[in-house]
Amino acid sequence: MILTRREILGAGGGLAAALSLSSLSVWAGEMVEIKMQGSDDGSQVWFDPIGILIKPGQTVRWTNLNPGNSHTTTQRPLRMPKAAKPWDSDYLLPKQSFSVTFTEQGVYDYYCVPHEHAGMVGRIIVGEPEAHGWSEMVGANGDLPEQVLKAFPIVEDIMTKRVVRRV
Repeated sequence: MILTRREILGAGGGLAAALSLSSLSVWAGEMVEIKMQGSDDGSQVWFDPIGILIKPGQTVRWTNLNPGNSHTTTQRPLRMPKAAKPWDSDYLLPKQSFSVTFTEQGVYDYYCVPHEHAGMVGRIIVGEPEAHGWSEMVGANGDLPEQVLKAFPIVEDIMTKRVVRRV
């Protein structure tokens, strides 16, 4: 059987379309990685990235890559959408990980229990805050020290950049 040029091009176009559709569905469910890290001397600790924008249904996995420390990813009920459930990974030893799938749109602020005072905090935005009139966690900031509040990336920066890394 000999294929014409038109048949070959048509088959190639169909394959390209199928591949593009499958990559879209993979992207929607793509796992997002956040690293828990620290300096060699233990003087600094951080999440990387510290701010991310994801779509509803995506999963975030935190992995402790800091050989000298255990860390947590913990969420306070006051600093998340009302319909969402808070999480607490408990202490993760080096190389351990913990995952959460986000279904509720909103802004989620989280922290590391033993290192929050050192500014080990992060922010996840699920969905589009502008469309829902979300703000910078109005009324929920009173429970945090000023140095911790300064460590959170700004919602607008996350929306613009999609990923905010530690500076």
